Amino acid sequence: MRVEVLLFATLKDAAGQNRLSVTLPDGATVGDVKRAVMALYPVIEAHIEAAIAAVNQEYAFASDAVHDGDEVAFFPPVSGGSYPEILRLADEPFSADELIAAITIPATGAVCVFSGMVRGETARAGEQLQTEHLEYEAYEPMALAKMRQVAAEIRERWPLVQGIAIVQRVGRLEVGQNTILIACSSGHRDQGCFEAARYGIDRLKEIVPVWKKEVRPDGAAWVEGVYHPTPRDRR
Repeated sequence: MRVEVLLFATLKDAAGQNRLSVTLPDGATVGDVKRAVMALYPVIEAHIEAAIAAVNQEYAFASDAVHDGDEVAFFPPVSGGSYPEILRLADEPFSADELIAAITIPATGAVCVFSGMVRGETARAGEQLQTEHLEYEAYEPMALAKMRQVAAEIRERWPLVQGIAIVQRVGRLEVGQNTILIACSSGHRDQGCFEAARYGIDRLKEIVPVWKKEVRPDGAAWVEGVYHPTPRDRR
């Protein structure tokens, strides 16, 4: 089957044209169209990965099916004022109220916040473990780049999300202190802010290179995850 692809703004400039036809097998998805365009124009990869998609003039997502004759458009977030984003590593306490205020705009009606805390007690293997404090370490340039990726993935999946804040603490943290905050704002509560905040913390745990050492009365140990990134996790 063949689909017509439209490119706008930065994507159009990178490819050197605004319209092309792509041949795909039956059962192809929007994600397959994106990959086909990248194969034809590798220079467009950095722009199209974060682009918004539409099929027949309606927002679409990577897993959505496309059909013969469909019109598939890719474009950056629409102009008229960029939505606020805060992505940072923090070596001192932060204010959740200040972060929420920073990602709200006059059209915001809902903010969903996930805030991680240092636990003083953890039930594990049938025993109650005590934690004195945590020590967080990050591969900082890559961590910030991957935070940007998480924010871009959120916008791809929930285009009605407005502001995004992802703040990860580093250094020594005492019991009861915030370790991370992820907040997403939207016009209404049913426009993705709940799902986006949940996705943000889960995705951060997968691809953002940050580690913690648990310091207990009987010693200390680094806590390692189990997820191994795949080529699809690259940007």
